[in-house]
Amino acid sequence: MKISFKKLDHIMLCIPEGKEEVAREFYTNILGLPELKDLGYPLPNGAIWFQMGDIQLHVRAEKNHSVSDRHPAFEVHNLAEARALLEKHNIEIKNESKIPDRNRLSFRDPFGNRIELIEMT
Repeated sequence: MKISFKKLDHIMLCIPEGKEEVAREFYTNILGLPELKDLGYPLPNGAIWFQMGDIQLHVRAEKNHSVSDRHPAFEVHNLAEARALLEKHNIEIKNESKIPDRNRLSFRDPFGNRIELIEMT
C-alpha cells in the first residue's frame, strides 16, 4: 500500500504578525501574483492566498516567526527575466550551487522566507 500523490496544491509561508499589507505589496505588486479573494468562504486563521502558476501560495502570520533555509522551489519560464525583476526592486539574489540540468537562484521575501526559482536547461 502507498499514498497516491496527485500534485502539489499549495505552499505556506509564514510572516510576522501585523505584516499582512507588506505581504500583499510584495507578492502582488512586486512578484505579480493575483490574490485569491471572494472564494465563497473565509480563509482560515487570517491567511492570504495567492495564485502562483498552477499552485497556490498561502501566507499566514505567526507569533514566533524565524528565518530558515527551508523553502519552496518554483520552476519558471525565464530565469533571466525573473532576475531582472528582482534586481529592479533591489531584492538580494543568491546564485545557488550548480546542478547540471537547471539554472537556479534564490531570494528572501520581506519576512526572511527563502524562495528558489529554477529554469530547466
